[in-house]
Amino acid sequence: MKDTPKIGTVGEERFVVGEQDLIDFAHDGMPRILCTPRLIWFLEHAARNAMLPFLETGESTVGVVVNLEHTAATPFGADVVCRARVIYADGPLISFQLEAFDEHEQVAIGTHKLRVIEAARLARKVERKTRK
Repeated sequence: MKDTPKIGTVGEERFVVGEQDLIDFAHDGMPRILCTPRLIWFLEHAARNAMLPFLETGESTVGVVVNLEHTAATPFGADVVCRARVIYADGPLISFQLEAFDEHEQVAIGTHKLRVIEAARLARKVERKTRK
């Protein structure tokens, strides 16, 4: 890492809820709403966006812990803002406070940890697992 991110550094990811973001059981009266796994995907990208200015060439990030309360439903076509704010940094392990809002209310809150890694080193480990 070029530098350790300061407490309070924020990353953001915005999206509009599309077909690929919906629960797959929206039938029998169940509305078409944002599914939790896709929300987590966008929140993790918000955390990654906070880290991008601090990464050296060849470095990347991987999520290692997610703790999320998905507190409100968000319908198809709604705008969503995801924010990740650095709350602690311990070397390559960075902790974030997560929040997501639709046009009406907060829809999620939680925490996330990611680790800064050397992409080539991770690729070598994955390659060893894929050999037969």
